[in-house]
Amino acid sequence: MKIAVRLDDITPGMDWKKFTAFAGLLDEFGIKPLIGVVPDNRDENLNRDAFREDFWEAVRKRQKEGWVVAQHGCYHVYTQHKGGVFPLNDFSEFAGVPYQEQLAMLEHGKEILAGHGITTNLFMAPAHSYDRNTLRALKQAGFKGLTDGFGSGPYLRQGLIFYPISFRLENSFKKDKGFTTMVVHTNTLSGRDMEKYRKILQEQNVISYEEYLLEKPAKRTAAGNIREYMLAAVKHMLVKFM
Repeated sequence: MKIAVRLDDITPGMDWKKFTAFAGLLDEFGIKPLIGVVPDNRDENLNRDAFREDFWEAVRKRQKEGWVVAQHGCYHVYTQHKGGVFPLNDFSEFAGVPYQEQLAMLEHGKEILAGHGITTNLFMAPAHSYDRNTLRALKQAGFKGLTDGFGSGPYLRQGLIFYPISFRLENSFKKDKGFTTMVVHTNTLSGRDMEKYRKILQEQNVISYEEYLLEKPAKRTAAGNIREYMLAAVKHMLVKFM
């Protein structure tokens, strides 16, 4: 199975030491990830380091090098206790919010990124939480796809292309065919995590995210949507009670 990499919670105040270390590891193996950039971060939990004044310049540089940028929410503030149609968590910035408010946040975030010279048509939902109104609003705001869902490759749903993440990464290693995404939060990386990811990059078929985007999406049936919802709900329960 081909495994792409996504990095969540990219902000001016992230843990730069850990981010730089992981970026260096990816550079060593020639892997270009997807990065989720928060347009206007207001989540104090993501402020781990001194704000870098050259943050937006650094994002633009990486995008020119082939890293793919996704808009990671708008403010990254959880205001709802909702899991939406992909209930990995029971809190959200978007799921449960009225359609017009969601659309306004998406457009506001997009304007902020554009103001810093960054364009993208990919979305990364904070906490993986989104609902049907989110998907409607994404399409209206000009987004083409989002990084979430479960499956063995990209699929179409409600006029958008989904690029699935891994349900359980260890199981993905055992599969010969298909695509998935390894989700990494650099803010919380430990030394042991770095050793684990180095081993993965050495031993597994890890690809740059651009290759994932070239894969033709399949049509997703209603049964597939139901199965995905159930898998997400089960994973949420397993994680909650572990």
